[in-house]
Amino acid sequence: MAIDAIFKALADPTRLRIARLLSAMELAVGELAQVLGQSQPRVSRHVGILCDAGLAERRREGSWVFLRAASGLAGEDSDPVLTALEALLAAAEKANPEFAALCEDDRRKLAAIRNARESNAEHYFARHAGEWDELRALHTPDAEVEAALARAFGDDELGCVLDIGTGTGRMAELFAGRADRVVALDKNLEMLRVARAKLQHLPASQVELVQGDFADLPFAPASFDTVLLHQVLHFAQDPALALAEAARVLRECGRIAIVDFAAHDREELRSRHQHARLGFSDDQMSGLLGAAGFEAEAPIALEGGELVVKIWLAARRPIKAARSRARPEPAARPGSQTARAATPRRKEV
Repeated sequence: MAIDAIFKALADPTRLRIARLLSAMELAVGELAQVLGQSQPRVSRHVGILCDAGLAERRREGSWVFLRAASGLAGEDSDPVLTALEALLAAAEKANPEFAALCEDDRRKLAAIRNARESNAEHYFARHAGEWDELRALHTPDAEVEAALARAFGDDELGCVLDIGTGTGRMAELFAGRADRVVALDKNLEMLRVARAKLQHLPASQVELVQGDFADLPFAPASFDTVLLHQVLHFAQDPALALAEAARVLRECGRIAIVDFAAHDREELRSRHQHARLGFSDDQMSGLLGAAGFEAEAPIALEGGELVVKIWLAARRPIKAARSRARPEPAARPGSQTARAATPRRKEV
């Protein structure tokens, strides 16, 4: 990290204000421009300097570009320079009344951003409420499902959590208190905006929203301790691919929780709700999990409705164990070179 670039980036009042704003919440470039009272092109130039210095990170969602404080500003893997800079800016705000007044005014304007997000989320719910109410009427109430999932995890800490297909962000909100960090992923931009409105009360360093596809997760291998797929897998044309991707981004012995429907024959869900799969049998799910490198636990059934909701939990097998199960070595013939090589030699004394 270039120290000179960092201090050059912070040698501007607007960029100092942006740094403080991003420590509070993730913002789109247009939202930043609204708070700062500056043109979007001008704000984009400031953002570019902060990103080049490693103080902020861009992420594109459709035609929008969202900004967040650099990931090193919080968490176990914090960069000590970034952590010190965050503390320095907080101290500067306390010590400098003029800077403090600017920051406080900026944070007041964030209230308008939060209200706009919530309003957009309400409009989305209003358009789709009938569809969701129709589906909810067929299965166990959501509160009972959530309570059962929380019990299934026991008292374990969840570490770094990936909520695949976050939808409204409910699972991310529910488990944020038990996680070091939650990444909420969804392919649908409108749903991400709904989730952003729901989760904006949580610290920016604790929750990250990402656009992505469960068949091609935009994360490095072994990035997470827990993966959630809540009422998502039935949308997958190829569930095996989605679970293989989940296994790839999980650390060894990490856990996956899948909440979905047991196998059913409600064909209308394909056309009315775009379900690609009419639920899953236990045998089918066990096979999918095993092939992806998971050791499945006993499933949990919630039979409070016409559609049975199931919770399948599994742990990621160690990489070597998973590979040996996926590709077993052929047995060596007695007396062959392979067999002789596999035979332990007697230790020489």
